[in-house]
Amino acid sequence: MTNYDDVVTDVATEEVDVPRWLQVLDPGIGFAKDLDGNLSLLKGVMGRRLRTDGGLLDGFPMLLGPSRKGFIGKLIGEESDPERRDFGTVAACVLGSLGGSSERKLGISGTILRVHNVKAVKDASVIMEAILNAK
Repeated sequence: MTNYDDVVTDVATEEVDVPRWLQVLDPGIGFAKDLDGNLSLLKGVMGRRLRTDGGLLDGFPMLLGPSRKGFIGKLIGEESDPERRDFGTVAACVLGSLGGSSERKLGISGTILRVHNVKAVKDASVIMEAILNAK
């Protein structure tokens, strides 16, 4: 496992020589992180994207790929069959994508979700957007 002092800051501040307009931030959900690291990363990404102070992640599209990952299996008791992790994947995608709008309203704009069950995540995202943007 990779050892981070602050997994969100450490992943987000890695320097690259690519123009900002070509960058998509992928925090690497599930890669070289334990259960707590993945949960902290998802929570931290969501929280920092909700900030409006021009912080580290402001303006970057985000790629999240929690689909059927092992940490979801550990949490829901489905470690042997990844296909049974779709409901957990939906929850991780909905919460992980909060605050991704460049207009600073809640929603999933600016979020790229890598998933296996596209329909389930799309349906959940449509419902989330409708609820968050209701008058």
